Amino acid sequence: MKSLFISGTDTDVGKTYVTAGLAILLRKMNIDVGVMKPFAAGIAQKKGFKSEDVEIIANAAQVSDPENLLNPQFFPIPASPFTAMKSLKIKPKIDLALSNFKKLSKLHDMLLVEGMGGIMTPILKNYFVTNLIKDMKIPTIIVTRTKVGTINHTIMTVNMCQKYKIPIRGIIINDFDSDGYKTNELSRDLNDLTGIPILGSIPFIEDVGDSSIYKIFKKNLNMKIILK
Repeated sequence: MKSLFISGTDTDVGKTYVTAGLAILLRKMNIDVGVMKPFAAGIAQKKGFKSEDVEIIANAAQVSDPENLLNPQFFPIPASPFTAMKSLKIKPKIDLALSNFKKLSKLHDMLLVEGMGGIMTPILKNYFVTNLIKDMKIPTIIVTRTKVGTINHTIMTVNMCQKYKIPIRGIIINDFDSDGYKTNELSRDLNDLTGIPILGSIPFIEDVGDSSIYKIFKKNLNMKIILK
């Protein structure tokens, strides 16, 4: 069983979008793929899953796993688990997240775990997303964007992963910023500066149907490295 943690250089860089796209691609490759988002936050949806992100990746993978297994904990404010703990007096359940990860790992041939915010988003005072990845003992894919400033954020993210001895499978560039770097130049510079493989760049997709997403992700990503 292979698992990958989809982390990001910041919040709103497209982790859910990439996780969903990978889930569709893997599913259409006849791989039994599961998904998980250990911690989610925001305004709860009135119907379906509390977290819209969890609903998106669950639908993409077409899994029937229960919500409390896919998303062990939801915080009803748009904040880190640490801030939710301080503001709402809700303690993050790390042991539950790790237990659910093990259960889901046994149910599927491959598991995609979507992170929350950036790599150093605090869960407890001295426990960050990096600690969670390390405890899961799985490699990560870093999702970044093309907006100016992304080189700084990406290098810092890579450095923190290396500090925590987290294997990095590669970097995916989410090309949704109309005023950002050219992806070929950004790929060149990030690879030169970090030594981390650039797995590809994903353009903005208007047609979010399975078929369209499958074709674009298959065309633009290096699946040999992702699945190695």
